[in-house]
This record gives sequence, C-alpha cells and structure tokens, in this order.
Amino acid sequence: MMQDEQIIELYFKRDEGALVETSEKYGNYCRSIARTILNDEEIAKECFNDTLYHSWQAIPPRRPNCLKTFLGKITRNVSIHRLEKTLAQKRGGGEAMLAFDELEECVPNAGTTEAERVVENMVIRDVLNAFLADLPKQNRRIFMRRYGYCSSIGEIAAAFDLTEGNVRTILSRIRNQLKQDLEKAGVVL
Repeated sequence: MMQDEQIIELYFKRDEGALVETSEKYGNYCRSIARTILNDEEIAKECFNDTLYHSWQAIPPRRPNCLKTFLGKITRNVSIHRLEKTLAQKRGGGEAMLAFDELEECVPNAGTTEAERVVENMVIRDVLNAFLADLPKQNRRIFMRRYGYCSSIGEIAAAFDLTEGNVRTILSRIRNQLKQDLEKAGVVL
C-alpha cells in the first residue's frame, strides 16, 4: 500500500491512480463515516465517490498534512450536506441530527455581518481546539465519536465499555464546560 505522500504526489501529477490508491487505503474509513451519519450503505458509497471528486478538485493546489484527516473531513461534510438535503425533502432525522441538536446549546447564533461571522468562527475554532486539547483522552474520544462522527450513544457506550447513562452524563458535562469556555472567550451564545 502506498504512503500518503506518494498518493498526494499522484494527485499533483493529475494521475488517476491517486483515486485508486485513495480508494484502497481509505475507502472503508470514509464509507464508515458516511454510513454512520446517513445510516445507508448505498448512499455512503455515493458520498465516498463525492469525496474522491472533491479531493481531486482540492489537490492541487492544497497539500494536506494528513490525508486521512483531510478525506475524513470531506466525507463528513459531504455526508452532512446529503443528510440536510434528505431531511429538507422528508422531515425526520437520525443520529446526526440528534448530535447536532445536543450541541445547539453550545453553538452561538450567527453574527449579523460577514465580518462578525468570520471573527466569531476564528474565536470558536481556537477555543474548541484548546478545549479539546485539555480534555482527558477518553472524554476527547467520546466527544469526537459523538459530534465528529455522529456515533450513537449506544455505539459509544459499547466502544468504551460504559453504560449509555455514563456516556450521556460525560457528554453533558463536556458540553457544559465547552459552553462556559466559549462564554469566557466572549462568544455570545
């Protein structure tokens, strides 16, 4: 299996082998992200195809530091966009919408001007990065599984050998602390 740097070089050479190598190395990983968000294997495959398309468009000019993270982020965004589109057509929801609803208390209302939104997003990014860095490893992993990968409470409980009640309590405490950190940084919630 090729190293990430070699795969990225194939992208820069506009060699379609980059897509083949990306599929072999990260296809299962990306499809699992999409499947978790969308709960549909066929749509997860479509989202991975969209991920390949977007990575082809983005590399070059971008040169990702970590190809796995780069592809995971694209897959997550594509999957969330697809979920929003689906939910707009038929009201309802899955784990992703439940996770986003939980975070709503920590997410500020959008600023009124583009400049305000840009500054606020930068502050939120910095606070969130510092917040995650300070969390104990297990709590950080639980937080990311829930809000980064939209895993269900049951899946998280099983993965960490905890009860669902423990997971809910941990997530509630993490959200409360995040809310306090954002408020201390001057982010209006």
